[in-house]
Amino acid sequence: QVQLVESGGGLVQAGGSLRLSCAASGRTFSSYAMGWFRQVPGEEREFVAVISRSGGSTDYVDSVKGRFTISRDNAKNTVYLQMNSLKPDDTGVYYCASSKLWSSRPADFGSWGQGTQVTVSS
Repeated sequence: QVQLVESGGGLVQAGGSLRLSCAASGRTFSSYAMGWFRQVPGEEREFVAVISRSGGSTDYVDSVKGRFTISRDNAKNTVYLQMNSLKPDDTGVYYCASSKLWSSRPADFGSWGQGTQVTVSS
């Protein structure tokens, strides 16, 4: 059972950047695909990005393509989300999650972090 802890959220002006980190416990980190999701009150949790076990493949929701980059360092058991050119619509609680499957569906991710708040002001 992997344990995940996000960090790096905060308040930033539109056009700015943030880098989120997700630290994972366990020796089997490299056996999981890792994803980032976000959620605002009253809305469903939204897929943002996913990265394969070795980091060789990535996918993003269309709204963040060209602005966000997901990466991982398996030696450090950490996954990152670099967020550039932030927009107010990027505001939300960002969660990292792990999956044994290559997926963008929240239901396929078995472990979740506590979330970190990202607020983008206009």
